[in-house]
Amino acid sequence: MYGKPTFIQGVFTFEGLGIGVPSKLAAAATYQVPADKRAQIVYMRAGSTATDLVCLSLVRDGKLMRYFPIGAKQSIHVPLALTEDVFPESKIEIQISAPKGVAGTVVLDIGLLEVD
Repeated sequence: MYGKPTFIQGVFTFEGLGIGVPSKLAAAATYQVPADKRAQIVYMRAGSTATDLVCLSLVRDGKLMRYFPIGAKQSIHVPLALTEDVFPESKIEIQISAPKGVAGTVVLDIGLLEVD
């Protein structure tokens, strides 16, 4: 089985609305699975400049799939982040939450594999 690698990547600024209040990170932090493919998320790397804990949320079609907490001024690497298939035409979105008023920048690199 061969696959086509694709990525959600970028450097994004944010301001927290509350650690329990996720907000859309940016339009560029989304991915739509093609109608004729499935996708698998094979890794997630992220780092944050914030002075407090922040949390990235992986959302599929409006429903939470996973949380990825990142410590203050820390980074994380999660190999084989998700092993289940993301079905055709599903929309993946990355959201962020942070304590109210906490601002920073997050560097994001998520690797996906599109498969038939």
